[in-house]
Amino acid sequence: MKEIILIKNGELALKGLNRSTFEDVLVKNLKYRLKKCGQFEIKKSQSTITVEPVSDDFDFSSAIKSVSRVFGIAAFSRALAVEKDMDEIIKYGVDYLADALKGVKTFKVESKRSDKKFPLNSLEISAEFGGALLEKYHHLKVDVHNPEAVVVVEIRDKYAFIRCGQQKGAGGMPVGTGGRAEILISGGIDSPVAAWMIAKRGIQLSAVHFASPPYTSLRAEQKVIKLLSKVAAYSGPIALDIIPFTEIQEEIADKCKEEYFTLIMRRFMMKIAEKMAEREHALALITGESVGQVASQTLPALCVTDRVVTMPVLRPLIGMDKDEIIDISRKIDTFDISIEPYEDCCTVFTPKHPKTRPELAKVEEAESALDIDGLIERAIEGRRFMLVE
Repeated sequence: MKEIILIKNGELALKGLNRSTFEDVLVKNLKYRLKKCGQFEIKKSQSTITVEPVSDDFDFSSAIKSVSRVFGIAAFSRALAVEKDMDEIIKYGVDYLADALKGVKTFKVESKRSDKKFPLNSLEISAEFGGALLEKYHHLKVDVHNPEAVVVVEIRDKYAFIRCGQQKGAGGMPVGTGGRAEILISGGIDSPVAAWMIAKRGIQLSAVHFASPPYTSLRAEQKVIKLLSKVAAYSGPIALDIIPFTEIQEEIADKCKEEYFTLIMRRFMMKIAEKMAEREHALALITGESVGQVASQTLPALCVTDRVVTMPVLRPLIGMDKDEIIDISRKIDTFDISIEPYEDCCTVFTPKHPKTRPELAKVEEAESALDIDGLIERAIEGRRFMLVE
C-alpha cells in the first residue's frame, strides 16, 4: 500500500505511432521537475503515467505543485495503490478517502478493470466498494446522475488504484517536442505570457533581453530574471542572453528622425535576436506583440520590423486584448512582477509622434546613417549569459 500520483496525458493520445516518443519526453521532463521532491519511479501504462515514491522523504505537496506545471499533462490526482484484492481495496481505500469525502453528501463509484482476470467486473467492484463507503460514512448517499464526489477504482496490471477527484493539468505538449525558439523578453506584461504560451506547445525556450544602462537599472534586469523564472517553472531551464543596447539607442537618437526611433530600435532587436537564436539552434523568434496595442504594433509597423530577419516570427498574443493577456499573466504569477516600476529599454527615447504607417524604403533610408553591422557586433560582444531555472 502506498500513495502515488496518477497522470493522464490527454492530447498525446492523438499522436498515433509517434505517441511513445512524446510520452518519453514527458517522462523525462517529469523526472527533472520531481528530482527535488525525493526519490521516485515513473512508469507509463496505457494512457496513464504513475509517479511512485521509493523513499520515505518524498514531498507530496511539492510534487503535486511541480506536476501541475508540466506541459503535456491533461489531469492528475493523488491515489492509493493497493494489492489487487477486494478485501485490501476496501480495508485501505475506505479510510484513505476520509478527507476527500468530508462535507460531501452524495457520491458514486466508477470502476475500471484493465486486468480482466480480476474476479469481479466493474459493476460488482463499484457495488462492493460503494457499500463499504456507505457503511463507514453515514452522511453519504449514492447519486449516480449528479454526485458531489466521484470515487474511482482502477484495476491495473500491478495494483488497484483508489482516488477521488482530479486536478486539471497544464495541458499542451511536452516541452522539447516542438523544437526551440528565441523569446525577446522585456519587463512588461506581454512577453512572459507569450513565452509561456509557446512553451505550452512543446517548444523549448531561449531568451534575449536588451539592457540600456544607465537609462535602465540593474533592478530592471533582475525583474526580467524573476519573470523568466516564473515561466521556467513550466518550461524548464531558459538560456538568457543580456545584450547591452545603450550605444545603439544613443546612435539612433542622434542620427535618425525621431518618428522612426522605435521602428529602427525594434529592427536592431530583431537582427540581434536572430543571431542569438542561431547560436542556440532556435528555429523561430517569439515576441509579445498584439496588433494595434501600441504605435510600433500596427500591421504596417510589424511588417517593416519583420523584413530584417529571415526566421519565422511567432506572435501568440497577436489577436488578444490586454485584459485577456493580463488574465493569463495572473494565472502564471507574472503580473505582479511585470508591474514593478523598473522600466526596460523600450521606454527609453520614446518618440512623441511615432510612425504608425511606416514605409519600408523610408525606414531603411533613415537607418542608413548608422553603422548597423558594427553596432550589432559590439552589442553581441558585450553580452552576458545566464541559465534561468
